[in-house]
Amino acid sequence: MKTKMLQQTKCPQQKSKKTDTDISVAPAGAYRRMGRDGVAIGGPVFRWGVISFGPAVCYPWPNKRFYPREGVRMKLIVGLGNPGAKYAGNRHNIGFMALDRIAQDHGFAGWKTKHNGLTVEGRFGADRVVLLKPETFMNNSGQSVQSAMRFHKLEPADVIVLHDEIDLAPGKVKCKTGGGHAGHNGLRSIHAHIGPDYDRVRLGVGHPGHKDAVPGYVLRDFAKAEQAWLDDVLRGISDGAADLARGDTAKFMNAVALRVAPPRSGTGTKKPASAAAKPQAAVPKPAQPAPTQPKAEPAPQTDDRNPMQKLLDRFK
Repeated sequence: MKTKMLQQTKCPQQKSKKTDTDISVAPAGAYRRMGRDGVAIGGPVFRWGVISFGPAVCYPWPNKRFYPREGVRMKLIVGLGNPGAKYAGNRHNIGFMALDRIAQDHGFAGWKTKHNGLTVEGRFGADRVVLLKPETFMNNSGQSVQSAMRFHKLEPADVIVLHDEIDLAPGKVKCKTGGGHAGHNGLRSIHAHIGPDYDRVRLGVGHPGHKDAVPGYVLRDFAKAEQAWLDDVLRGISDGAADLARGDTAKFMNAVALRVAPPRSGTGTKKPASAAAKPQAAVPKPAQPAPTQPKAEPAPQTDDRNPMQKLLDRFK
């Protein structure tokens, strides 16, 4: 038999005498059923298969969003960018790219349209993480971030924002908490909606050289020559994402550094650069004597004299 659902009404909160747990008590004579978020709804009370009629105790539904387990942390990681294929490869969208790589590498599947953006949830061990890509365009990113924060009952300290940074060299990554927005329109919007006390990961994309060229520069795609360092940075961010969610920025930065500037392998001791670069003095070799041509021997002469003539020649 189907129970007719009545309008939702919250039960008055009372304190239990035996424990410190808050419970909700419905008025006598009312038939109540537990809602998902601890709200009393018309109908009999269903609690672990038990149907109760009369004065009903509405215990909160085991929902981690309202009553998280001890030791379980939750972080909202926001990547800034502009929606649509037109902007997908822009420097301004490096925050979107970072979240896509994290979701792909860590198996966070099922992006959903929620909070004026795209969201997906996952875990790093015991830590629960929500990835958010605002689709309000960059200048209104704060609307999406504020909506997600309110829904998940989070504070600004639970928010991490990944964004492009023109004041850092390409491939440079730095972490920061609080401070100003430095003219970044996405950060300006977030400041206006939740304040400045949130964590940020600044992803360097370089500066065009003049402030008037900045809008056109960040709204252009990364050049082909930049794809190598960009891929290294994104992989490094994904490698250190769990450390970032735990608040261990040192380990996160180390993971990025191992991708961007991996250590070179070598054996033995390294010679000093000055000694290695100094040329060795050339030792002069002794001059080799020029080869001499053998002298030609004279051809033997034949003696045509007779014996008498030879005898006379001896006494001359």
